[in-house]
Amino acid sequence: MCKVLNPNHHRKEIAANEHQRIAQEVHQNTVALGQWRTPPVLPEALCLIHAELSQALQEYQEGSPLVYGTCALAAEDCKFSGVCDRVGRPGEGEGIDGPCKPEGIAVELADVILRTLDLMAALGVDVDAVVMAKHKYNLAAQEVEDRRRGNA
Repeated sequence: MCKVLNPNHHRKEIAANEHQRIAQEVHQNTVALGQWRTPPVLPEALCLIHAELSQALQEYQEGSPLVYGTCALAAEDCKFSGVCDRVGRPGEGEGIDGPCKPEGIAVELADVILRTLDLMAALGVDVDAVVMAKHKYNLAAQEVEDRRRGNA
Protein backbone atom coordinates (compact mmCIF):
# COMPACT_ATOMS: atom_id res chain seq x y z
CA MET A 1 0.00 0.00 0.00
CA CYS A 2 1.33 3.40 -0.93
CA LYS A 3 1.50 5.87 1.93
CA VAL A 4 1.03 9.54 1.09
CA LEU A 5 4.08 11.55 2.10
CA ASN A 6 3.69 14.57 4.31
CA PRO A 7 2.97 17.37 1.82
CA ASN A 8 4.86 19.81 4.05
CA HIS A 9 8.06 17.79 3.77
CA HIS A 10 10.50 20.02 1.85
CA ARG A 11 7.86 22.75 1.76
CA LYS A 12 9.07 26.07 0.53
CA GLU A 13 7.20 29.10 1.82
CA ILE A 14 5.55 31.13 -0.89
CA ALA A 15 5.59 34.86 -0.38
CA ALA A 16 2.21 36.32 0.49
CA ASN A 17 0.28 37.28 -2.64
CA GLU A 18 2.87 35.69 -4.95
CA HIS A 19 0.28 33.86 -7.04
CA GLN A 20 -1.82 37.02 -7.18
CA ARG A 21 1.19 39.08 -8.31
CA ILE A 22 1.98 36.59 -11.06
CA ALA A 23 -1.69 36.42 -12.11
CA GLN A 24 -1.85 40.21 -12.42
CA GLU A 25 1.40 40.27 -14.44
CA VAL A 26 0.13 37.52 -16.76
CA HIS A 27 -3.20 39.31 -17.24
CA GLN A 28 -1.55 42.68 -17.92
CA ASN A 29 0.63 41.03 -20.57
CA THR A 30 -2.37 39.30 -22.15
CA VAL A 31 -4.24 42.61 -22.33
CA ALA A 32 -1.15 44.38 -23.72
CA LEU A 33 -0.90 41.74 -26.45
CA GLY A 34 -4.50 42.51 -27.42
CA GLN A 35 -5.83 39.06 -26.54
CA TRP A 36 -8.65 40.50 -24.40
CA ARG A 37 -10.02 43.49 -26.30
CA THR A 38 -13.20 43.00 -24.27
CA PRO A 39 -13.55 41.29 -20.90
CA PRO A 40 -13.17 37.52 -21.26
CA VAL A 41 -16.29 35.45 -21.74
CA LEU A 42 -16.06 32.42 -19.45
CA PRO A 43 -16.87 29.69 -22.03
CA GLU A 44 -14.33 31.15 -24.49
CA ALA A 45 -11.63 31.41 -21.82
CA LEU A 46 -12.30 27.85 -20.64
CA CYS A 47 -12.03 26.60 -24.24
CA LEU A 48 -8.62 28.28 -24.53
CA ILE A 49 -7.49 26.53 -21.34
CA HIS A 50 -8.80 23.23 -22.70
CA ALA A 51 -6.94 23.85 -25.98
CA GLU A 52 -3.66 24.02 -24.04
CA LEU A 53 -4.45 20.63 -22.44
CA SER A 54 -5.14 19.25 -25.91
CA GLN A 55 -1.78 20.57 -27.10
CA ALA A 56 -0.07 18.84 -24.15
CA LEU A 57 -1.79 15.60 -25.14
CA GLN A 58 -0.67 16.09 -28.75
CA GLU A 59 2.94 16.60 -27.63
CA TYR A 60 2.67 13.37 -25.61
CA GLN A 61 1.18 11.44 -28.55
CA GLU A 62 4.02 12.68 -30.77
CA GLY A 63 6.57 11.38 -28.25
CA SER A 64 7.87 14.85 -27.43
CA PRO A 65 10.01 15.43 -24.35
CA LEU A 66 8.68 17.43 -21.42
CA VAL A 67 10.64 20.52 -22.54
CA TYR A 68 12.59 21.20 -25.71
CA GLY A 69 13.67 24.03 -27.98
CA THR A 70 14.14 26.59 -25.26
CA CYS A 71 16.92 28.98 -24.46
CA ALA A 72 15.48 29.38 -21.00
CA LEU A 73 17.28 26.18 -20.06
CA ALA A 74 20.99 25.53 -19.82
CA ALA A 75 23.02 25.13 -23.00
CA GLU A 76 23.22 21.36 -22.55
CA ASP A 77 19.41 21.19 -22.63
CA CYS A 78 19.04 23.18 -25.85
CA LYS A 79 19.64 21.30 -29.08
CA PHE A 80 20.31 24.64 -30.82
CA SER A 81 22.98 25.87 -28.37
CA GLY A 82 25.76 25.32 -30.89
CA VAL A 83 24.21 27.68 -33.43
CA CYS A 84 22.25 30.03 -31.19
CA ASP A 85 23.73 32.92 -29.25
CA ARG A 86 20.61 33.40 -27.12
CA VAL A 87 20.93 30.43 -24.77
CA GLY A 88 19.61 31.58 -21.41
CA ARG A 89 18.00 34.68 -22.97
CA PRO A 90 14.73 33.61 -24.67
CA GLY A 91 12.74 36.25 -26.49
CA GLU A 92 15.70 38.50 -27.25
CA GLY A 93 16.52 39.58 -30.76
CA GLU A 94 14.26 39.21 -33.78
CA GLY A 95 10.86 37.75 -32.90
CA ILE A 96 10.13 35.22 -30.23
CA ASP A 97 9.48 32.12 -32.34
CA GLY A 98 12.04 29.79 -33.78
CA PRO A 99 14.42 27.45 -32.01
CA CYS A 100 14.26 29.44 -28.76
CA LYS A 101 10.52 29.06 -28.29
CA PRO A 102 9.85 26.70 -25.39
CA GLU A 103 7.92 23.61 -26.50
CA GLY A 104 6.88 20.28 -25.00
CA ILE A 105 4.39 18.68 -22.66
CA ALA A 106 5.43 20.68 -19.58
CA VAL A 107 5.37 23.91 -21.58
CA GLU A 108 1.77 23.29 -22.65
CA LEU A 109 0.87 22.54 -19.03
CA ALA A 110 2.53 25.84 -18.09
CA ASP A 111 0.24 27.50 -20.65
CA VAL A 112 -2.74 25.93 -18.83
CA ILE A 113 -1.52 27.54 -15.60
CA LEU A 114 -0.86 30.90 -17.27
CA ARG A 115 -4.24 31.00 -19.01
CA THR A 116 -5.94 30.02 -15.74
CA LEU A 117 -4.10 32.75 -13.82
CA ASP A 118 -5.00 35.24 -16.55
CA LEU A 119 -8.68 34.32 -16.33
CA MET A 120 -8.72 34.43 -12.52
CA ALA A 121 -7.10 37.88 -12.55
CA ALA A 122 -9.54 39.11 -15.20
CA LEU A 123 -12.42 37.91 -13.02
CA GLY A 124 -10.97 39.66 -9.97
CA VAL A 125 -10.36 36.45 -8.03
CA ASP A 126 -7.99 36.50 -5.05
CA VAL A 127 -5.83 33.72 -6.49
CA ASP A 128 -3.77 33.12 -3.34
CA ALA A 129 -6.84 32.84 -1.11
CA VAL A 130 -8.68 30.45 -3.43
CA VAL A 131 -5.65 28.24 -4.14
CA MET A 132 -4.74 27.97 -0.46
CA ALA A 133 -8.37 27.33 0.59
CA LYS A 134 -8.64 24.49 -1.94
CA HIS A 135 -5.21 23.10 -1.01
CA LYS A 136 -6.13 23.09 2.71
CA TYR A 137 -9.43 21.40 1.91
CA ASN A 138 -7.63 18.69 -0.11
CA LEU A 139 -5.13 18.13 2.72
CA ALA A 140 -7.96 17.76 5.24
CA ALA A 141 -9.83 15.40 2.91
CA GLN A 142 -6.70 13.25 2.62
CA GLU A 143 -6.36 13.14 6.41
CA VAL A 144 -9.99 12.01 6.74
CA GLU A 145 -9.46 9.34 4.08
CA ASP A 146 -6.26 8.14 5.79
CA ARG A 147 -8.10 7.82 9.11
CA ARG A 148 -10.96 5.99 7.43
CA ARG A 149 -8.51 3.50 5.93
CA GLY A 150 -6.52 3.22 9.16
CA ASN A 151 -3.39 4.79 7.68
CA ALA A 152 -3.17 7.70 10.12
